[in-house]
Amino acid sequence: MMKKLLTVLLLSTATFVATASHPVESLLERIAQGASQRISVREVPSDEDFFEISADNGRPLVTGNSAVNIAAGVNWYLKYYPHIHLAWNNMKAELPEVLPLPAKAERRSTDASRRYYLNYCTHSYSMAFWDWERWQQEIDWMALHGINMPLAMTGTDVVWRNTLKRLGYSDAEADAFVAGPAFQAWWLMNNLEGWGGPNSEKWYADRADLQRRILERMRELGMEPVLPGYSGMVPHDADERLGVKVSGKGIWNGFVRPAFLDTTDPMFDRIADIYYQELTALCGPAKYYSMDPFHEGGSLEGVDLTECGAIITRAMKRANPESIWVIQGWNKNPRAELLAGVPRGDIVVLDLASEIKPNWGDPDLPSPYKREGGYMPHDWMFCMLLNFGGNVGLHGRMDNVIGGYYKTRKSVFGPTLTGVGLTPEGIENTPVMYELLSELIWRPEEFTKEDWLGGYAGARYGVADADVDTAWCKLASTIYNCPWGNLQQGTTESVFCARPSREVWQVSSWSRMKPYYEPQDVIDAAQAFAAAAPRLRSNGNYRHDLVDIVRQAVAEKGRLVYGEMIKALDSKDMAAFRSASSRFMGLLTDQERLLSTRPEFSVATWIDAARRLAPAPDERDMMERNACLLITTWGPRVASEDGGLRDYAHREWAGLLGDLYTARWRVWIDAMQRGDDTPIDFYAIDEAWVNERKDYKVDTKTDCVDTALDILGRL
Repeated sequence: MMKKLLTVLLLSTATFVATASHPVESLLERIAQGASQRISVREVPSDEDFFEISADNGRPLVTGNSAVNIAAGVNWYLKYYPHIHLAWNNMKAELPEVLPLPAKAERRSTDASRRYYLNYCTHSYSMAFWDWERWQQEIDWMALHGINMPLAMTGTDVVWRNTLKRLGYSDAEADAFVAGPAFQAWWLMNNLEGWGGPNSEKWYADRADLQRRILERMRELGMEPVLPGYSGMVPHDADERLGVKVSGKGIWNGFVRPAFLDTTDPMFDRIADIYYQELTALCGPAKYYSMDPFHEGGSLEGVDLTECGAIITRAMKRANPESIWVIQGWNKNPRAELLAGVPRGDIVVLDLASEIKPNWGDPDLPSPYKREGGYMPHDWMFCMLLNFGGNVGLHGRMDNVIGGYYKTRKSVFGPTLTGVGLTPEGIENTPVMYELLSELIWRPEEFTKEDWLGGYAGARYGVADADVDTAWCKLASTIYNCPWGNLQQGTTESVFCARPSREVWQVSSWSRMKPYYEPQDVIDAAQAFAAAAPRLRSNGNYRHDLVDIVRQAVAEKGRLVYGEMIKALDSKDMAAFRSASSRFMGLLTDQERLLSTRPEFSVATWIDAARRLAPAPDERDMMERNACLLITTWGPRVASEDGGLRDYAHREWAGLLGDLYTARWRVWIDAMQRGDDTPIDFYAIDEAWVNERKDYKVDTKTDCVDTALDILGRL
């Protein structure tokens, strides 16, 4: 009888999910089975973007004018009423037996009608090997954070392959142009051709199917996907092959660049029309198309930018007369001359890194690319870039994000500010910063990070805790508060990940690291956070964050001990060097042991995802090679060493620490002890790791909290 009853209940739940009357109800079921029967949602027409949290027949009710806004309201309710925080490390919830009801209705509205998400680089540095299950989770995350303009570039390789074939290229020639799975971001940004490929027929079929599912879910939730449009990219041989006029041919860090088709060439409209036909066949028409001609390099010689902007816009409008061009504001681009060719209302500019170097025209801040006139008269968006290369590390600019956003609203450019964007190169890290920016648009009154953090911590860990509050206040005033004027690109990089030398500072060539906090402050914050373990160790978010914060503390200690190593070398005190280097290697081993306990911090998760995504068993090694290349040498020797791309996407992950980074430091320490200053071929060490096929595993038997407390106690 009990078994029969259970079967009936399961079938009824499955039927409910399948016939949910509103897409947010289905989202609720993915969060927690039965949640849509306990939390009511209602969509009502309104010209105002809003959500409202109230009670109806003893149940929480979230009302809004769109599915996305209702989902944002659901997230707000979960955070600030039952104190449940959904994040990348955990998108499932266990609802309490009694859901709290608001004493009175809470209504929040915004005039930020556009909320953009992602960066071309994110699709490679974080999303290259995602399957539908992972994508479904991310789209839910987007909805819960109010995103309504996600960049959706999956399957663009299919569009390009079909376009080139219609232009007379063979399958093999088209495949030589399209980049492999991990490198498609830079191919679509006109930086390279073919690297990491070729891809198989089955790959293209899988990509097309996945993109259709992605777009269906995004649109179901009321989002307007941003699709890659056409702005002139052609293969480098298009001048000879198609008889067209091109510019921009050249080399990017050792890679052959695609060419830029002159927009005045008669073939421009034909190629653009073919491209949009193929894009529409796969994805349907879009309201927004993303295009970034001349984004990072390329020759402007002989290019009339104003005419260029007008022609690109007209090609887009032929595909959809109601469409709008989305362009990244990064360094000098988009230039004023190009913007002058686009009618007002037909383009929106993403001020890509507003929290680092606001190019929108802030009169009080020095920026090498500041625009005195902003992006006038065009619409624009305040964006937070935050992460570069998917590097692992605590980092943020809390005061810049909060103060910068409210300042833009009050500025002379405020009337054309139409929303916000999350534009990181890598995700699944520092959730606090993404939570902060996504909430700004729903909070009309400016606040301080101190005002906000108590609510964040209470939501994330389920309860208020004095030790946690102490830790977060310390972190927020130090490592999470990089100031204006410091242009470093992302986190202060872990010394463990660097190629060893007597002058190690940063890991990647472009980081621009500059000290802005004291390492001991982070170690002290970790100690305070760890003090809450007896009370919070069963909370999943606490367990994740404890490992992450202790990881940062160990990295900070490693940098301090590295300084002792160099001091000993400089004074020729080899006994002191042996002692310091032994402690350094011990810290590196501890870091490996700590991070092995969590899948989010293990290279096993990255490699396994790549191998699982392989369209056929014989392609698994190719997929793994893509995964390993991206996070180490990036390219062949010339790109890695001469181009400086190596370690741009380094990861402080278990597996990489225990094998590659340990091998580097051991070789160098041994050489220093021998007094041997012969240059070490680190590329050869890196390449050997890339080509190795090792079965990495997450340590599921060792408790992450016990491990973190043990390691922290010995710092």
